[in-house]
Amino acid sequence: MPLAIENYALIGDLHTGCLVGTDGSIDWLCLPRFDSASVFGALLGDPDHGRWLVAPVDAASTSTRSWVEDTFVLVTRWTTPTGIVEVTDLMPVGDRRADVVRRIRGVEGTVAMHVDLRIRFDYAAALPWVRQVPDGDDVALLAVAGPDAVVVRGPRLTAVDHAHQAEFDVAAGETVDMTFTWYPSHREPPAGVDVQAALDKTVSWWRDWASRSEEPTAYAAEVRRSLLLLRALTNEDTGGIVAAATTSLPEQRGGARNWDYRYVWLRDASMTLQALMLHGYADEAQKWRQWLLRAIAGDPADVQIMYGLAGERTLTESELPHLPGWEGASPVRLGNAAYQQYQGDIFGEVMVALHEARELGVTESAASWPLQRVLMQFIEDNWTRPDNGIWEIRGEPRHFTHSRVMIWAALDRAVAGIEQHGLDGPVERWRSLREEVRREIEEKGWDAERGTYTQHYGSSEVDASLLQLAQVGFVAPDDPRMLGTVAAIEHDLMSDGLLLRYRTESGVDGLEGAENPFLTCSFWLVEQWARSGRLAEATALMDRLVGWSNDVGMLSEEIEVATGHHLGNTPQALSHLALVRAADAIGRARDADGGPVSQDV
Repeated sequence: MPLAIENYALIGDLHTGCLVGTDGSIDWLCLPRFDSASVFGALLGDPDHGRWLVAPVDAASTSTRSWVEDTFVLVTRWTTPTGIVEVTDLMPVGDRRADVVRRIRGVEGTVAMHVDLRIRFDYAAALPWVRQVPDGDDVALLAVAGPDAVVVRGPRLTAVDHAHQAEFDVAAGETVDMTFTWYPSHREPPAGVDVQAALDKTVSWWRDWASRSEEPTAYAAEVRRSLLLLRALTNEDTGGIVAAATTSLPEQRGGARNWDYRYVWLRDASMTLQALMLHGYADEAQKWRQWLLRAIAGDPADVQIMYGLAGERTLTESELPHLPGWEGASPVRLGNAAYQQYQGDIFGEVMVALHEARELGVTESAASWPLQRVLMQFIEDNWTRPDNGIWEIRGEPRHFTHSRVMIWAALDRAVAGIEQHGLDGPVERWRSLREEVRREIEEKGWDAERGTYTQHYGSSEVDASLLQLAQVGFVAPDDPRMLGTVAAIEHDLMSDGLLLRYRTESGVDGLEGAENPFLTCSFWLVEQWARSGRLAEATALMDRLVGWSNDVGMLSEEIEVATGHHLGNTPQALSHLALVRAADAIGRARDADGGPVSQDV
């Protein structure tokens, strides 16, 4: 069985990433991009679905691990009865190749190490042809199946039942390097990796990027790591930001709410952009805006909620029945049918992000404001349509209050672009429509009896997405209407002290089963509490939430509160960007109050 989700750590090269387990096994790797087919898929099955284990032979060994500070170079220190050994794992950045490097270094005594390599292309559907080939004065392992090939260099491996294994001793002061390089099978194998040079360059690159971050006043370590994770999920070529590195990790044990998150949601990417910009990363804003221009070019009626990393539009959803799923949670899905949905809120998220870029000094290009005007025309023509909402319900489309508020926000930022930045456009028409949308929301999205905004028109249900109403300025955080909405959310959606997205038993999403508390929603509550004068409560909840991070600071999508286990895809961009927003809100509230409330700073 695969490890618990929180037992994995990410290493990446700004194109894709590995999940390395506490047991020393790489159980998830898609090459050459996050949304490519897996080479190691044990995360969604067992070792025979692909993995690369490097660990001491002695089962009594124990390990601790950490990233090299401000990098995605992972160091696992193994302590055994005979000695201590460190395994350093990295994916080199900047070499335009798909390499995984594993360096084994003896620290004390002598440790017997074991390697178990099982290469399985195409989500474990393709068992490769593997052979030993000459490689200078040594030999390398070459694996080929269809369009994919890898070359493995290091200690000689021996074939054992469709696996390749080795055992060797590492004494104090000795170093053993292993490298794994993917390449298209019609090409010649690439040259070997200079491991020390790759290690030095990778550490330097990540530290240089981290050094450009504007230091927050609260939860500095957690914010810094979250920003790094958001960068690791961003493609260096295209600027596309994936929602997570994985597919089909379940929202409930054994459940069917298992989705492929290795794509670029306009919503998630826009929010990620805001988090990065507010901490000094304007270059990322420029690159993402270029990605946006390419992705949605054409008829605005064809705008999708999500795309591939390079702007690919067809993300057909299918199932992979030969993969049993993490702990048997099936189906395992490839692609995501939500790309065909209409979700009105995405226009608000995009317009808010682009407005904040303007506010931070990112100038409009010749194409960027015309693009926004086209989006606004689409809103004018379609704003009354029911949609599938922020949570991508697969039930009947509805008039979701959150979606309407985000349409209001899009209009508001478009008006601000003209009024505050001198851009051109039909400002009177947009002002008028902005007020019409507001009137409709107040009339149809407000439950006067409960004193709360509602999940959708005609319902008394609430939704955690309503916490964003104050974030985008539709109401003030301390407005009585917002406070009433928060009270209703706390009453209806709080589970073991954390927030659910909505009540699944209402049937709104058209799916069977339930889910666990959604981390992003609880971070939104932290932000709301901090901004409305409940700083002590906000800090207490924030302390609890960051306490759910795993040993290297990663968060997935949801938390199983009773056990503390992570559930859902990981690392989850939305969780980490919401963490950054919550920390910023607490920092501002502390500054206003004159000092910290808890001991984390």
